[in-house]
Amino acid sequence: MVPATCCDRLPWGAVYHQASRITPMEGRPLIRRHIAALHLALMIADALIAIALFIGLSIVRFGADQWESTWLTAGIDGLVGAVVYGLMLVAVLWVQGLYRLRIRLSQRREVMDVLTAIVLLFVVVFTALFLFKLPNVSRLFLLLLFPAQAVATIMIRALIRSTFVRLRARGYNVRHFLIVGANPAAQRFADAIERQQELGLRAVGHLAGPSDRTSIRDHRLRRPILGDLDDIETVLHGSVVDEVIICLQPDDRQMTEAIARLCEDEGRVVRIPLTDLGRLIPGGRIEEFQGIEVQSLAYGPDRALAMIAKRAIDVVLAALGLAILSPVLLLVAIIVRLREGKPVLFWQTRVGVHGRPFRVVKFRTMVPGAEALLDDLEARNEISGPAFKLTADPRLTGTGRWLRSTSIDELPQLWNVLRGEMSLVGPRPPLPREVAAYDVWHRRRLSMQPGITGLWQVAARRDPDFDRWVRLDLDYIDRWSLWLDLKIIARTIPAMLAGEGR
Repeated sequence: MVPATCCDRLPWGAVYHQASRITPMEGRPLIRRHIAALHLALMIADALIAIALFIGLSIVRFGADQWESTWLTAGIDGLVGAVVYGLMLVAVLWVQGLYRLRIRLSQRREVMDVLTAIVLLFVVVFTALFLFKLPNVSRLFLLLLFPAQAVATIMIRALIRSTFVRLRARGYNVRHFLIVGANPAAQRFADAIERQQELGLRAVGHLAGPSDRTSIRDHRLRRPILGDLDDIETVLHGSVVDEVIICLQPDDRQMTEAIARLCEDEGRVVRIPLTDLGRLIPGGRIEEFQGIEVQSLAYGPDRALAMIAKRAIDVVLAALGLAILSPVLLLVAIIVRLREGKPVLFWQTRVGVHGRPFRVVKFRTMVPGAEALLDDLEARNEISGPAFKLTADPRLTGTGRWLRSTSIDELPQLWNVLRGEMSLVGPRPPLPREVAAYDVWHRRRLSMQPGITGLWQVAARRDPDFDRWVRLDLDYIDRWSLWLDLKIIARTIPAMLAGEGR
C-alpha cells in the first residue's frame, strides 16, 4: 500500500487495469536497445576487416597476379577462403563473448578477450588444415595473418566505439532517463550509466523519495531535483523521458511497484537496481550492469536488431520513395502553387517518441490561418476524444480536399522518415494539445516512433471513437513485427487509390 503522503495523486486504478492485460517481455538484456547497434556494427566490421586482411596479405605474400592461383594450387578458392576466414573470426569472437549485449567492464578486458579469440582462431585454423590435409597452405602467410588480425580487430573496435561516442555527444539517438530517488546510491548508478557514453543515455534529474530529505541535505547531487514522487506524472508529461530508474531508499521501497506500473503504462522502460534485495516485481528480467543486478521491465517492441532493421527499411524505402515520386511531388507542388497560392508546404509541430517535439511537413490542404479558426469548429468535431476530425471542414481548399482523399498530402513526410523523426508505419503523430488531453493509458502510444500510416488507418480509418484508435495503436505496439509493418504498407496502398482519406 502506498502511503497517503506520497504518490497519492497517481491514478493507481487505471495503472493496474492496464498493467494487468500486458505480458512482460522476458529475456531482454539491460542495454539491448542501446548497445545492439554498436555490436552489430562491430560484427560487420570484424568480418569485413578479416576478409580484406586475408586478401590484402595474400596479394602482398603471393603477388597481385598470382594470389588466387596460389590458393587454388593449395586446394582453396581464395575468395571463398577469405569469406570463410571472416566468418570463423566472427564465430570465435562470439564464443568469446564479444558480441554479447552487455557492457564490458574495461577496454583492457576487451583487448584480452580479442587476443584470446585470435589464439583460439589460430588453433582452429591449424586443426582444420591438419584434418583436411592441406599441407600446401603457406605457414608464413598464417604467421603474418594472425598478429595482423589481432591488431586490426582491436583498432577497428576502438575506432567504432569512439565514433559511437562522438555521435552520442552530438545528440544522435540520445535517450533520457529519470532517476526516482535522490540519494548517493542513485547518483552513483546514474554516474555509471553516463560513463558508458556509447549507450547514449543521459539523466534528466532526480525525483526525491520521502526518505531522501536527509540525503539531499547532507550530499550534494550533481543533477537537478525535479520534485518528489507526487510530481512523477508532471515530469513524465513535461519532459522527454524514455526510461525510469528506481533507486529508492529501503524505507520507501514499498512504493516501487506502483511507480513502476505507472511508468510502464505510459510505455517507459523501467530499471530497478536490486543490490542485495532480490527480485522486487513479478515479471521482467534480471541482468547485470557494472556488477549490480538490475531488474528491467520493458513492454512493447524491444527486439533491438529487428528495430534496427525497421529503421534501415524506413531509410531505404523513404529515399526510394522520394526519388521515384519526385515528379509527382513536383507536379502537386505546382498545382497547389497555381491554384491555392503560397505556401505550398504546411509545417506543424507534432509529438514524437516520449514527447519529443518535431515539425511534420505536408502539402498545404487548408486556407492560410486555418489553425486560428479551429476553436469555432470544435462543436462540430466528429471524433469522441482529444483528436479533431471534420469531414466537411470549411477550411479545406478545393485542391486540399482531393489531396486529403488520396492521402497525397502526406507524401512529403517521407522527409520526416529520412530525418528519423517518423517511421513508415507507426501511430500517427499527435498535436501537443491532443497529448495534453490524453488519459494515462493513451500515452503509451507515444512509446513508439510515429508513422505515416498505421494499423488504425487501414483498420478503422473512419471510426469516430478516439479510444478505438488508441487501442489499435497499442495492439500494433504489442504485436509489432517487420511482417506486420509490411502488411500494413500493403493495405495502405489500396486505401490511397480508393480515396478513403479525409
